[in-house]
Amino acid sequence: MESFTLTRKEMACLLLSLDGSSGRKPLQVLQQAWNKSHRTDLEQGSGLPAFLSTLLPPIVEKLIKRNELKGLSLHEIAALGQLIEYSSLSVTSMQNWVKRDFKTYFDSPKAGKKYSLNQAAMLFIIDDLKSNLDFESIRKLFDILFRNPEDGESDPVSALQLYASYTTMFEELDANNDQLLDISGHLKEQPHQDLLTEQVIRDSAERFAGRLPDLTGKRREAFRNFLLVAVISIQTSYFHSLARRYCNATLFLMPD
Repeated sequence: MESFTLTRKEMACLLLSLDGSSGRKPLQVLQQAWNKSHRTDLEQGSGLPAFLSTLLPPIVEKLIKRNELKGLSLHEIAALGQLIEYSSLSVTSMQNWVKRDFKTYFDSPKAGKKYSLNQAAMLFIIDDLKSNLDFESIRKLFDILFRNPEDGESDPVSALQLYASYTTMFEELDANNDQLLDISGHLKEQPHQDLLTEQVIRDSAERFAGRLPDLTGKRREAFRNFLLVAVISIQTSYFHSLARRYCNATLFLMPD
């Protein structure tokens, strides 16, 4: 059966809908994500057989019936993380992060006995960044972007806002890349020039940083740089996944 998967932007939209801060319900987000990847089936009138052949994890079945959900267990966050394409999030990894590596930000669950959607987004951010950065570097970035969680002040940007920003930025860049690149991965008009240069990503990060009026000075610069790092990290995760797939295919299909 086919697995149910979400892009990172779709996951950010799902978290926002569960938080009640989006104009869409979780079911609508899930429907749109599935419809997007099954346009041909829907156009041919074979949507029902295609959906019946899609494996729905228990967490998806639960979300189909819920309009809001303020707290999640680590097992539920891991189940959501496993829906994200090119992700390898596990309960074991998250247990280490919340109890040791990033304990400051997870010292106490924020939604009763469960972790908040904001904390869930932070775990997804860590999972993305670890493809390029060590934990010490990630902690230092968090120290700049977020105030000390114990000081009682609100953060100018929440982890959920941050996750939604860079996942949307990545998807926009990826869509432009698909439209403008030829099969060799170069600009159609300029066949010897790559599209996703550092400057292109920097310019996009600058635009996204400018959408948050509460950010000024060095904090805005840090936010812009974080967006750039996060987008590159997603691309790195894709290449890591692609390399593993080719390696597994070689080991499985090639005779001794």
